[in-house]
Amino acid sequence: MVTKEQIQRINELYKKQTKEGLTEEEKKEQYELRKLYVESVKENLRSQLKNIKIIDEKEYNNIIHKNDRCSCIEHNCNCNKHKH
Repeated sequence: MVTKEQIQRINELYKKQTKEGLTEEEKKEQYELRKLYVESVKENLRSQLKNIKIIDEKEYNNIIHKNDRCSCIEHNCNCNKHKH
């Protein structure tokens, strides 16, 4: 995981690169920080993709319309806020 300080340093090096250039040591540091950042983004994406569940249309409709069902004890409530 990339820290806020590392992201800040990436930005500092980028600004310095565009204004005055970087030393060889700074170029190496920039390369390593960018590499770390890209790996962190990839890992976050992998984690998100692992948590995706593909569902069929019926399951989707059950999830979407879950709150449309009546939760009242009295099924003749006539509140018109949900379906019975």
